[in-house]
Amino acid sequence: MTSMPYKLVIGLEVHAQLSTSTKLFCGCSTEFGAPPNTQVCPVCLGLPGALPVMNQRAIELALRTGLAMNCQIDSVTKWDRKNYFYPDLPKGYQISQFDQPICGEGYLDFPDPEAPGEMLRVRLTRAHLEEDAGKSMHDEAGGKADSRIDLNRTGTPLLEIVSEPDMRSAQAAKAYLTELRLLLTYLGVSDCNMQEGSLRADANVNLHLEHEGRTVATPIVEVKNLNSFRAVERAIAYEAQRQFEAWKKTGQEMGQAPKQTRGWDDAAGVTVPQREKEESSDYRYFPDPDLVPLRITQQQLDTARGELGELPAVARRRLESSEGLKAYDADVIVSQGRGVLGYFDALIAAGASAKRVSSWIQQDVLRTLKEQNLEIEDFPITAERLAQLLVAIDAGDVDNSRGKDVFQYWLDTPSANLEQAKSALGIESVDRGEIESLCRELLEENPQVVAQVQDGNLKGLGSLIGAAKKKNPNADPKLVRQLCQAMIEAMG
Repeated sequence: MTSMPYKLVIGLEVHAQLSTSTKLFCGCSTEFGAPPNTQVCPVCLGLPGALPVMNQRAIELALRTGLAMNCQIDSVTKWDRKNYFYPDLPKGYQISQFDQPICGEGYLDFPDPEAPGEMLRVRLTRAHLEEDAGKSMHDEAGGKADSRIDLNRTGTPLLEIVSEPDMRSAQAAKAYLTELRLLLTYLGVSDCNMQEGSLRADANVNLHLEHEGRTVATPIVEVKNLNSFRAVERAIAYEAQRQFEAWKKTGQEMGQAPKQTRGWDDAAGVTVPQREKEESSDYRYFPDPDLVPLRITQQQLDTARGELGELPAVARRRLESSEGLKAYDADVIVSQGRGVLGYFDALIAAGASAKRVSSWIQQDVLRTLKEQNLEIEDFPITAERLAQLLVAIDAGDVDNSRGKDVFQYWLDTPSANLEQAKSALGIESVDRGEIESLCRELLEENPQVVAQVQDGNLKGLGSLIGAAKKKNPNADPKLVRQLCQAMIEAMG
């Protein structure tokens, strides 16, 4: 982005649905996928006489998140009514938090996607609790042009995490969102399922340009309801270029045009205007008269702090410093989630070496999980069993390629132990003398390869290894290569 004639300025507002079984102010279920309008009550609808009752679990999850994001937690937080009209907001207001959010200023550090090994820091303005609105469904594709309302989502607890405009590229915004989702899932406070709307982002975007000796800022645009990482990255990149072209035509600066809300059309790859953005005064905030302010106790904070567990940034540092992994490998393991990290740790505890574990998880375990659409919790090969195999490979009792055969065998027969798997696959130790005889035989049969290697082309050794495996599947490829090369060199 440094080659661009402007500086891109991005702030994200992220709505994360908290993992509570009931809504923020009533006992209605938050389960996704129920028939429309079957999970609502007088509180959801704001009917006269219905009073909200605060969900303590949502408070606990918000505190845990705030501590993990290094946020300031004040001793008192309160609830406010944010007044506006939407067809899927039957009360005409949303219970939210205005001037006393549950989590104040904080920050989040994450790997810089454009400078490997470096870290970026995004400051957080606040994180506040609020209830979600319902869902409008427009049947434009069906040609009926009708709209229906599903209020099941009304009142679902959200934590809105607001960043400062610290990001300078679409890639950095995507990396921030990726780290935030990873953190929330590590904490167990949200499933962050973007397909089900559990994690949504609004991007505030504008440009700073150097023009006629001064810095010019373009009007801020908010791109709403981005529900995938790809959408975040594409929408910001598009919006940056659109604002630059608009500025060249109009010369409009911040303050000369109102803030605008735009939607993202993923199919067309463009942002489209929706409305001019309201200021906070337009929402006529006032304290909710049905909910008393909430006092946060030291005991609540201590409990939340005790539930944090090892956070992703700490886990990365541990894998690098204690296990000797490269930064890239540590990041890949940690970014798969707490389940895969736990599997890694269990393999190490069972005696396998960290580098071999890292390699096998990245190459074999993750590939299998993707191919079979499995979660690590459902992976058929236990960490203890896989560790036995990796220890045997390190000890030279099983060569790496035959280890892959054992791995595949275990996917179908996970109850077999290592010896049973080796027996079923015919894996046996091969004497070095047998390998030497095999190599001599191969060199006699492949004089053209011998000539290639003598001319300095070592690629031919690969074909000898393949031929050796056909003759004896248990031949150690590494030893075959070493012996063949040594024999050819000895031929002069």
